[in-house]
Amino acid sequence: MPAYAVVNVDVLDEEAGLAYARVAQRSILSHGGRYLVAGPTPKPVEGTWDSSRFIVIEFPDMDRIREWYDSPDYRRAREIREGKVRVGMLFVEGAPPEGFSLPD
Repeated sequence: MPAYAVVNVDVLDEEAGLAYARVAQRSILSHGGRYLVAGPTPKPVEGTWDSSRFIVIEFPDMDRIREWYDSPDYRRAREIREGKVRVGMLFVEGAPPEGFSLPD
């Protein structure tokens, strides 16, 4: 089942942000990830959203997403962004095509 990295990003240093993005993107693509959403955070329909950029990345499964996150190349990307790019990230598994079941 596909797994997703849902990412909030705030860039504090544009140069570091670009360097991080280059290394992170190569890493994501080399681990079978593909970008579904990436760009400025749109105006929320409800509530608030406290980041300036929003990204959703799909991976083949949760094992692959964890392999990517723990890889040496993504560790390098995290070192580049340290103190210069704020990232909040969730890993979630996709739902089956028929949806999910509510508890009875």
